[in-house]
Amino acid sequence: MPLDDNQKQEIAEARGQTAATRRPTVPALEEILFEALPVLDHGFVRVVDYMGDDGAVVQAARVSYGRGTKRVSEDRGLINYLMRHRHTTPFEMCEIKFHVKLPIFVARQWIRHRTANVNEYSARYSILDNEFYLPAPAHLAAQSSVNRQGRGDVLEGDEAAKVLAMLKRDAEQSYADYAWMLNETPEGGVADESRSGLARELARMNLSLNFYTQWYWKIDLYNFMHFLSLRAEAHAQYEIRVYADAMMNVLKRWVPMTHDAFVDYRMGGYALSAKALAAVKRMLAGETVDQAASGMSAREWRELMTALEREQK
Repeated sequence: MPLDDNQKQEIAEARGQTAATRRPTVPALEEILFEALPVLDHGFVRVVDYMGDDGAVVQAARVSYGRGTKRVSEDRGLINYLMRHRHTTPFEMCEIKFHVKLPIFVARQWIRHRTANVNEYSARYSILDNEFYLPAPAHLAAQSSVNRQGRGDVLEGDEAAKVLAMLKRDAEQSYADYAWMLNETPEGGVADESRSGLARELARMNLSLNFYTQWYWKIDLYNFMHFLSLRAEAHAQYEIRVYADAMMNVLKRWVPMTHDAFVDYRMGGYALSAKALAAVKRMLAGETVDQAASGMSAREWRELMTALEREQK
């Protein structure tokens, strides 16, 4: 389970508290504030704080002194304009903070987004829990033959069973060795009082990358959407994409007008290079254009044809 009974009680108590404020709040986001949204087998994301809403984006763009000075339709139109023309600073006025529990190998991908403030659980100070990620059979796949950082066909039968058993065995053994090096009380046993135990900062290096870590992650709205544009995208690794999918739902609750503009212009849109735009104009004029005549690379041409749902020539 992602949370034990004590953690659930702490969250219930936090959710039971309320405070009067003059700051804008978002009822849909307040509904899930502090709540742990499960991801993978032991992970979760939960919103622990936020600042601003769609109105804050509009207010920053207009540099107005109050709120509600324009109609909702005008606010939506302005947000669409800002998103369409990539005006970033109004979106930077809003911030959100998450508590995330995730496998270490996912964290190492995630940390590449250097525009957030991060504070991670310290295995120098504390002992990591005996929780590790095992892929569901549907996500246990071979290396792709065409993509160096992607997956191919799903493993089946004895091969899949052997891989899962190996991953489980190795994780269990590494944690048992970790506990022994720390001289921590093993399950159903007693610690060896004659041993001092290895330093936590050294013992942790024995653990595999599928063990879970936790962190607090705070980011502004613009950079949050940039993270989602890369990690909620269909080609992102499954194990980080499911976190981004959960956060997309948070985005929709928090700033619904911004979410809709983001989905329309970023997630559902397609940016054209000058050569691609010229090729599309020639096609619309009735000209037959192939990759060689377009001046585009073979890869860019394939991507354009896929976006246009046209047969490649």
